[in-house]
Amino acid sequence: MFSKKAFQFLTAATITLVATAGSLSLAGFLNKDYLNNPLLFSQLIGKKSSNGLNGSTSVKAQDIALNTKKEAIPKEFQGQTIYEAKLPIKDKVIALTFDDGPGPKNTTQVLEILKKNHIKATFFLVGEMVSFHPQIVKQIADEGHVLGNHTWHHWYRRMDVATAASEINRTADIIYKLTGVKTTLFRPPGGFLHNGLVDYAKSQKYAIMMWSDESGDSQRRGVATTLIKNVEKSVKPGGIVLMHDGGGNRSRTVKALPQIIADLTAKGYKFVTIPELLAMQTQAKDVVTAGSSIVTKDEHPNHQLHNQ
Repeated sequence: MFSKKAFQFLTAATITLVATAGSLSLAGFLNKDYLNNPLLFSQLIGKKSSNGLNGSTSVKAQDIALNTKKEAIPKEFQGQTIYEAKLPIKDKVIALTFDDGPGPKNTTQVLEILKKNHIKATFFLVGEMVSFHPQIVKQIADEGHVLGNHTWHHWYRRMDVATAASEINRTADIIYKLTGVKTTLFRPPGGFLHNGLVDYAKSQKYAIMMWSDESGDSQRRGVATTLIKNVEKSVKPGGIVLMHDGGGNRSRTVKALPQIIADLTAKGYKFVTIPELLAMQTQAKDVVTAGSSIVTKDEHPNHQLHNQ
């Protein structure tokens, strides 16, 4: 027989779990991610006090948000290399993407511009930079942007399987620990497809996200107006635009971004995230795609990652 104290403990625990599950069920958030992850589940039911299971049982909005930020993409894109979405010409949507961050200055400036214009973008993060600037990563996620994996060190060299796995897995782990996001998007540094990274990423069912349009902001030459022209000359429905918020001084990108947004908006374009773009392709019927060249050259062959 249980003692009175043990019975009271079990009763309190049962009520807590039932109340929590009920709240989550009503909200539609109780799923296998929480059931399979004790850490996340414990966050939902409230942190324990020093006396045991006496913490708050309320579900915090930030804890719910932790689970809603899983970057799901249609299954058909897993393990595939993608340069752009195949959409009807009338569907004037594009995805803005930013690489090499987070940066201590320029990332927050980019976020402010996006927020002012009510735009969600996709950020491909370097794990090492994430470890230096965790609060900025949390801000990116909290503001509703999509997170992608851009390796830990941003190396270009040939890698064996163990090294490639470490580069990608370490980055995935730190993104998840900070934000709860399990990203399924990978962009290889430099756009290099044959140095071992992409092979490993495909084996893990990542979508390999390249680009169809680039600003050229990784090149040393060129002013903000050059970046604007570079983007606008290649823009088309379903396009993926490459820019940078980290890996160096990206003040030109910050200066050019508002005008890029204004000009493309004036042309009738709307801005979506990579998962949204891919979902649109899946849903599209009788697709007639916009003809355009695809950028296949290396992303920034002369660029070396360093702090801003």
